[in-house]
Amino acid sequence: MDGVITRFVPGHDGAGLALHRLGSASAGRPMIMLHGLFSNAAVNWIKFGTAARLAAAGFDPIMPDFRAHGQSPAPRDAAAYPADVLVKDLQAIIGELRLGEFDLCGFSLGARVALRAVTEAGFTPRRLILCGMGLEGIVQWERRIAFFLDVIDRYGTIPRGDPAYFAQAFMRSTGVDLVAARHLLQSFTGSGPDSLARATMPTRLICGADDHDNGSAQELANALPDATYVAIPGTHMSSVTMPELAEQIIAFLQA
Repeated sequence: MDGVITRFVPGHDGAGLALHRLGSASAGRPMIMLHGLFSNAAVNWIKFGTAARLAAAGFDPIMPDFRAHGQSPAPRDAAAYPADVLVKDLQAIIGELRLGEFDLCGFSLGARVALRAVTEAGFTPRRLILCGMGLEGIVQWERRIAFFLDVIDRYGTIPRGDPAYFAQAFMRSTGVDLVAARHLLQSFTGSGPDSLARATMPTRLICGADDHDNGSAQELANALPDATYVAIPGTHMSSVTMPELAEQIIAFLQA
């Protein structure tokens, strides 16, 4: 990845987590960007130019790989995955970087982690951006957990035409460790609708017009105190490849 500097920073338990930044963007305004489930920073933010567009607009994209994803370790010990482990790791990363003011953005699982960091851990980003996420993905996350646990259970045997086929193919393409993935999925905890009132900062929902994986983004925007929703082209998988994603993020941050 040309121009990308990767270092390893301690997670909540000291595990070294991969953190990617663009060297040319280090003087910009900090922008933490969290990738989706079974993906990584390279696939969601770097490969299709989103991070580069943000850097050109004056931001410093700070892009960790979650544990059990990308270049970060994937421990197989269940003890490495306490409840809300990804929020705990994010707290550790922010502490290590000594960040003051920052913006926070997440796609899919990353959006869920970002919102839980605000509503359950007291994060106060200047602005919050939730991509590829709807209300059902927040308050009924157990359904998504069950879907992916089923993919793990049937991994390698799921036929084309099965609703889980493309999830299996994506997990194969990113080299997911199935044991670590199961532990990680079981670390997720639910968010009640009442908790959403704690996300008081300006928030933008950005979702592919044909993305229905996590329910309605408009309904999630309606449930948050200060949120707006914008549709961009694409499905859940293809929306991160669209230049409109970076365009809408930048427009919101610069408004």
